[in-house]
Amino acid sequence: MSPPISSSKKESASARFVGAATAGVLELLGFHPVDTVAKRLMNNQAKVFGGQSLGESMSTLNKVIFKDAATRGTLSKYMSLFPGLGFAAGYKVLQRVYKFGGQPFVNDYLSKNHKDSFQAAFGDRYAKTIMHATAGSIIGVGEIVLLPLDALKIKMQTNAASYQGMSFLQIVRQEGWGLYRGATWTAARNAPGSFALFGGSAFAKEYIFQLEDYSKATFFQNFIASISGAVASITISAPLDVIKTRIQARSAAQAESGIAIVKNMIVKEGFGSFFKGLTPKILVVGPKLIFSFTVAQQLIPYFDKLFKG
Repeated sequence: MSPPISSSKKESASARFVGAATAGVLELLGFHPVDTVAKRLMNNQAKVFGGQSLGESMSTLNKVIFKDAATRGTLSKYMSLFPGLGFAAGYKVLQRVYKFGGQPFVNDYLSKNHKDSFQAAFGDRYAKTIMHATAGSIIGVGEIVLLPLDALKIKMQTNAASYQGMSFLQIVRQEGWGLYRGATWTAARNAPGSFALFGGSAFAKEYIFQLEDYSKATFFQNFIASISGAVASITISAPLDVIKTRIQARSAAQAESGIAIVKNMIVKEGFGSFFKGLTPKILVVGPKLIFSFTVAQQLIPYFDKLFKG
C-alpha cells in the first residue's frame, strides 16, 4: 500500500512561481529555434520526401524550415528561427508559471477535498498518481486563457510574411477574437496531454523510485520522471496538436474550421498527417519539455528552502 496522499510536502506559492518562471526563461533561451522548426514542419502540407530526388527533397525541406532565408547564409538561416520571440517570451514564461506553478495548487485542492473519492475509485495504490494527473489535466484545459499569445507566436513562426510591417496592436486588431481560434481543439489536446505529463511523472516517482515525498526527488529522478511524462504527453496529444497548429497558423482571411482541416488532411494527406512532426517533436522538442519540467521540479523545492531561510 502506498503512503498517505497527504504526506507530500507543500512548497510556498512564491517558490512554485519563481521556480516555474525560471524554467520557462531557460527553456525559451535554449529551445525557441527548435520549436520554430517543429511548428513549420507541422504546418507544412507539401510532400517533402517522395516522388523527387534526394537533392530536390532536401531543397524543399530547406524552404519549409527556413522560409525566405532558405537561400541565405548560415547565420541568416539561424536568425530566421527566432520570429515572434517577444510573443514567445510572454507566452512561454506565463505558460510555465501557470502550468508548473499552478498544478500543485490544484493537486492540493483535490487532496484536501476529494482524496476519499479518488481512493474509493482507484484504491490507495493509484489514487495519488491519478490525482496528480487529474490536476494536470484541469490546469491544461485552463491554459486556453493564454491562447492569444500562443497564436501570435505560431503565426510569426509559420506565416510571418502576412504580418510584415504591422505593429503588435495592428495584428491584434486585425485578428480580434480570431486569436482564440482553435480554443476547443487546444483544450481537447491539453486535457489528455497534461494528464499524461503529470501522471507519467508521478507514476515514475511513485512506482519506479518509490518516493513518498515527490519534492525530495534527486535531479536524476526528476529527469527520468520528466522523460516518462513528456514522451507520453507528446505522443497522446500529437494529432490534436497538428490540428491546433494549422488552425492558429492561418490568418483571418485564410481561416478554416477544425473539422474542415481534419477532412482535408484525411482526403489529401492521409491519416499519417495527424502525426506529422511527431518524430522531431519527440527527439528535439521533447527535450525542451523534459528540460523545463525537470528544472521546475528541481528549482521549486530549492527556492522553497531558500525563501524559508
